[in-house]
Amino acid sequence: MTGLQQLLAFSRTARLGSFAAAARELGCAPSTLAKSVARLEGALGVKLFHRTTRQVSLTPDGEHLFHRCERVLAEVDELQAEAAGSRGTVSGTLRLDAPLTYGRRVLMPLLARLLQAHPGLQLDLRLRDSYADLAREGLDAAIRVGELRDSSLVARRFDWQHQVLVASPGYLASRGRPTHTDALRAHAAIVFRQPDTGRGRAWQLSGPHGDLAWSPSPQVQVNDGEGMVAAAVAGLGVAQVPDNMVVGELESGALVELLPECRPPAMPISIVMPSARLQPPRVRALVALLETLHGH
Repeated sequence: MTGLQQLLAFSRTARLGSFAAAARELGCAPSTLAKSVARLEGALGVKLFHRTTRQVSLTPDGEHLFHRCERVLAEVDELQAEAAGSRGTVSGTLRLDAPLTYGRRVLMPLLARLLQAHPGLQLDLRLRDSYADLAREGLDAAIRVGELRDSSLVARRFDWQHQVLVASPGYLASRGRPTHTDALRAHAAIVFRQPDTGRGRAWQLSGPHGDLAWSPSPQVQVNDGEGMVAAAVAGLGVAQVPDNMVVGELESGALVELLPECRPPAMPISIVMPSARLQPPRVRALVALLETLHGH
């Protein structure tokens, strides 16, 4: 492996954290790939990886090269597509990161349509409720809810998410239905346990005097949104969850929305990408499909 092949070997190893995993993806022997990376280190005169028996991790020099290397390889892919006359062909692997429940309930049907329309496309979908580093993980794009923190990314808003208060009819029959925000203090609360801090997420409400955040004392804490919905359906208390999690439960009557007039302002849902200039056809196709949601 020489030249661009060495950069590709380095990039895949950095992305996957393992010579063996990178070799499987590239279709070569791990020893061949490791020697290629070693030759690149020798040519550059720097150490790119910290190596252990189980995995490899980037050194500071490796981190710097990785971010530049990803941009170079993206441009090479674009040039190859143009030379092959396939600039408009939607193919390859779409690597996408998305929140767990939104990914399962909203994105999956859309992605199924995308793959049906483009048989040459493969999907690598990572579902989690923590933020991903797009460049570090080699992602084409990510779906993010709320105001965006990383100004270096290109973002397109395509949807909105509302937080709704819900409880089961059985729970309300035994505990009564709150008619104002202060009445919530007398109710059992089902609270989301935030993965980054371990603390319960505050409820966001809009009252007559403006928006407010309140952290109820939880009767139940759950670190998964669908688990919170299940707890509410089981009659364990009042939960505040994204509206897209409870569409079916509200329609069936398994849950009832409380205080709809106190919904907080809607949060934007955006697709974020590393670059506006080097979007491959598979990403452009995804963006176009997402923008069909709710007439966007």
